[in-house]
Amino acid sequence: MKKEIRQLHHTLVDLVGLMNRPQRDSALLQEAGVSLDRALFPLLIVIERKGPIGVVELADLVGRDYTTVSRQAAKLHGLGLISRHPLKSDNRVRGAVITAKGKEMTNAIDAARERMATVLFAKWSKRDLQDLARLMRRFADDLQSLPVPEQSSIGRSHATGAAQ
Repeated sequence: MKKEIRQLHHTLVDLVGLMNRPQRDSALLQEAGVSLDRALFPLLIVIERKGPIGVVELADLVGRDYTTVSRQAAKLHGLGLISRHPLKSDNRVRGAVITAKGKEMTNAIDAARERMATVLFAKWSKRDLQDLARLMRRFADDLQSLPVPEQSSIGRSHATGAAQ
């Protein structure tokens, strides 16, 4: 199993690097016919998928500082792509939700992503693609269920993240 874990880690490092390339986001936005600051793009997608969502949780999901995400969410709000309302679970937290205009944009992005994926997976069997989707979901769910170490213990721990 040691060999497979090492191979999986190398694959994840490659995937994270590939997925974080700014050219990929730019190509997707261009294919979608969407004009949006590349820094705002991941936030809009996460808000559409996970909203209503508070800024701290959103920042955690996109791996950015919450003050930066707060400013970026304000930009999305100013563009009419999201709205912000107190969360039902905690009235002190203003949750971001997608607006109709924002949903139009994410629909265009989703359609472009599907067109691009069709080319990417053209030589894959339907079964292989189903297996990939199922196993990736399982991996994400299992990874999400692991306890996250407290900030203060990170420096003392030998545990490393998936992309390190």
